[in-house]
Amino acid sequence: MGTWGSGNFESDTALDHLSVLIDRLVTEVAEAMAGDPVELEPDEYWGVAVPCNLELLHVMARAGHGVHQLPETDVITGWKAAFMAVWERTVDDLEPSPGYKDERRLVLNRTFDQLAEVTAGVGAEESGR
Repeated sequence: MGTWGSGNFESDTALDHLSVLIDRLVTEVAEAMAGDPVELEPDEYWGVAVPCNLELLHVMARAGHGVHQLPETDVITGWKAAFMAVWERTVDDLEPSPGYKDERRLVLNRTFDQLAEVTAGVGAEESGR
């Protein structure tokens, strides 16, 4: 189809580029979640980067991009359970303030939940609900 508008994502090339970025974010999360749980601890790279990737995916999905490239809701729910189990088991080792710990827990839960809600909405649309 080529180009159909003047927007940044209104061409085949732009959507191809976006698809590659979304695939990379999803793949990184999937690999981190399937890897060593130690790497998901709150002071480790993937303990920080996984929520960042999920937030970026949510922003893109809400803008109408890449929704169909996202994992199914039950996968995201499983990721949340595994990630939060590591976080809960290890966060106290970092001696966070109670306020920070409570606020961070809310943010992490929301991060997983909002992406799961997007994918649940897509599943509902596809099933005709």
